[in-house]
Amino acid sequence: MNIVKRLSFPILLSLLVALSLLTMASSTHAKEPYALPEFTQTSAQEWLNSKPLTRKDLLGKVTLVDFWTYGCWNCYRSFPWLHKVEKQYQSKGFQIIGIHSPEFDHEKIHANIKQNIKKFKITNPVMVDNDMAYWKRMKNRYWPSYFIVDKKGKVRANFIGETHQGDPQARKIEAFIAKLIAE
Repeated sequence: MNIVKRLSFPILLSLLVALSLLTMASSTHAKEPYALPEFTQTSAQEWLNSKPLTRKDLLGKVTLVDFWTYGCWNCYRSFPWLHKVEKQYQSKGFQIIGIHSPEFDHEKIHANIKQNIKKFKITNPVMVDNDMAYWKRMKNRYWPSYFIVDKKGKVRANFIGETHQGDPQARKIEAFIAKLIAE
């Protein structure tokens, strides 16, 4: 009986670890595409690398809305892949919009955000979501999280988790982007 108790804990722990790894990188396709909610920040101060954008500005483009915060290692380890995707598809009507939604108070400081945008070589538009209003509007729960929007402004899929060039999730996202560009 004592051996069963000792073996049960490692097995249970292994199952919990496996389940958490499965949920770290996942995707969902919207059952019904829905309109991308309007951006919550409209002042020039809350947009970096761009003038304030609206949903209307994205019509005709396939867009990846990237929720990130500079203190999240899963986010910044995904930036090299995002840079590659942006470069690969930009001339085909593709746009990345970063939504910087901070987890901690020090991540709300604009100077820190700007410093990290420079550090990570982010050139795409970034909306500063310090009040987490857009995070809530999108019903987001994870960093990083990627919402894929079609040319008509409809959210078609959501992918969650750190992503690297060539990994299964990257291939899935890139194939989905290519499909939407071809539509």
